[in-house]
Amino acid sequence: MTVLSRRAVNRATLARQLLLERAELPVPTAVHHLVGLQAQTPQTWYVGLWTRLRAFDPVAAGELLVGRDLVRLPAMRSTVHLLTAGDALAVRPLVQPVVERVTMGAFGRRLRGVDRDALVAAARALVEEEPLAAADLGRRLAERFPGHDPAALAQGARAWLPMVQVPPRGVWGRGGRALQAPLDTWLSARPDTPLDARPGTRLGPAAAATAEDLVLRYLAAFGPATVRDVQAWSGLTRLREVVDGLRPRLRVFTDADGAELVDLPDAPRPDADTPAPTRFLYDYDNLLLSHADRRRVLGDPGTVDFAAHGYAADSNLQPASVLVDGTVAATWRVTVDRDGARLAVRGFRRFTAREVADLAAEGAELLRFLHPDRRPVDVAVT
Repeated sequence: MTVLSRRAVNRATLARQLLLERAELPVPTAVHHLVGLQAQTPQTWYVGLWTRLRAFDPVAAGELLVGRDLVRLPAMRSTVHLLTAGDALAVRPLVQPVVERVTMGAFGRRLRGVDRDALVAAARALVEEEPLAAADLGRRLAERFPGHDPAALAQGARAWLPMVQVPPRGVWGRGGRALQAPLDTWLSARPDTPLDARPGTRLGPAAAATAEDLVLRYLAAFGPATVRDVQAWSGLTRLREVVDGLRPRLRVFTDADGAELVDLPDAPRPDADTPAPTRFLYDYDNLLLSHADRRRVLGDPGTVDFAAHGYAADSNLQPASVLVDGTVAATWRVTVDRDGARLAVRGFRRFTAREVADLAAEGAELLRFLHPDRRPVDVAVT
């Protein structure tokens, strides 16, 4: 059986993640290929697309949220993701058990005695009337379910009724409260919605993705991978049977530690010596969150104390990071004042002169992207 070195696995993953070379793809196509971007924060995910796409226009991308071609809602790992409208309808039902499991783990006791169907019906009636923030939704639900915690009621509604965060929140350069609306009715109001699903009606059940579909799409975006990797990304469990059923359609490798990796036969697997350009990642980039073994991009924890730099193996939040030669080698932070925009890059090791030059050049482009109206003052690499 072919053995893939960690560096070879790294290069394959970077190729799937559009991080070896910026791609010329429309934003919805890229978001679909990546099976979404984690988008807990309303703005930082734009960096994730900028670092992957050529000539990326954040204003146009934000308008896709307004036009309902893209949506932000809880999905994989019960975390908010940016998804295409089609993927939101197809993928969310598949990861529904994950959203419920996470929510019940935190709020289950406080939701005892609450009738699920009644809560969903009440929540739907409220957020179909007008999009509501979680706190407002919880207060109104508490009027109908007296004696129950408003925050728990809002979270139960979020888990059992798929809801999107509506614009202007998430639109480039704009702010807004996290107001929620039902996914199905929100997408029914798209301009290209068929006549039998006009505003005021609900979309019929979408063709939900199957677990097999999701595994294959994961491998296209994050492979090669172990079964545990797929489970870590999705939050789903018991995927061994699914992968076993797909084996006739997959190639099998082993990694440097002897673990079995599965992959799509024709997916890109560049040579391990393929150059990897400097790339800036945002704080929730799925590249750092989608494998049980994160060493393919974090490198060897024996050489860097990643926990001291804010990287937690069990967390969905990682620092804004920099890839140098394909692995995480620094964190970054932007500050803005009257003089202009500054970028501070904090390295985990000493960089070569060439690496410093690459960091400075790519960092200056990042500043121009984030703050086009401010003069890039300084890119400090330490």
